[in-house]
Amino acid sequence: MIDCKGSQGTPTPADHGQAGEPEQPGLDRTTQGRIGSHLRALYDELMQQPIPERFVDLIAHLDRATRTPPADT
Repeated sequence: MIDCKGSQGTPTPADHGQAGEPEQPGLDRTTQGRIGSHLRALYDELMQQPIPERFVDLIAHLDRATRTPPADT
């Protein structure tokens, strides 16, 4: 999980690599915070969009299909 609190905090193995292992490329906490902020803004904007009518129709159709008992053959 990305911690967006800035550059404070205890370094993790992902930040500096573990002893004896080559250092893994990564993003500094400032960059992680910026990416996180942008992703949250995009998600918030997406959640403000209306649900497309075809999705509403599909959900209603599926709901009716699950409520209707199967026909006897």
